[in-house]
Amino acid sequence: MTLLEAAAAVFVASGVEAPIRDIAAEAGVGTATIYRHFPTRADLIVAVYRHQVEALAEAGPTLLATGEDPYTVLKRWIDLFVDFVVTKQGLASVLQSDDPCFDPLHSYFLERLVPVCEELLTAAAGAGLIRPGMDAYELMRGVGGLCAGAGRNIRYDARRLVGILVAGLRPTD
Repeated sequence: MTLLEAAAAVFVASGVEAPIRDIAAEAGVGTATIYRHFPTRADLIVAVYRHQVEALAEAGPTLLATGEDPYTVLKRWIDLFVDFVVTKQGLASVLQSDDPCFDPLHSYFLERLVPVCEELLTAAAGAGLIRPGMDAYELMRGVGGLCAGAGRNIRYDARRLVGILVAGLRPTD
């Protein structure tokens, strides 16, 4: 497990304020190794966020290359996006802090992920599997909104609601 994967796992389980020693233990390294690569907690948070955005951005074209129908690929990518959004709930307060190092992250997120979602929507619409003209940014905002509602409520199933949203993209004929 890489440092970034270990940090992400600890952040999900314990929040972004989790002790660095917990991240080091998860990664199987000493705390000095983490500080050598990421001198501040903010550096580590930014690196984890960027790493996960990149993985999600790369997943879209990889999934399309599998040869599965584009609607199935879109659903699989949206599932990955849900995982990403749900794991970022704990980061929300940090990302909205006054620390200027976090300012460019939202733009980076949009620049990397909206085009991937657009590509998947275009492929699915081109195959006649969804209605044409769906907006990637709106879909991603909708998914994010549904995920934000989950919180700790065990009766709220964001993934099921996102599935309903994605099913609604299908042609109405």
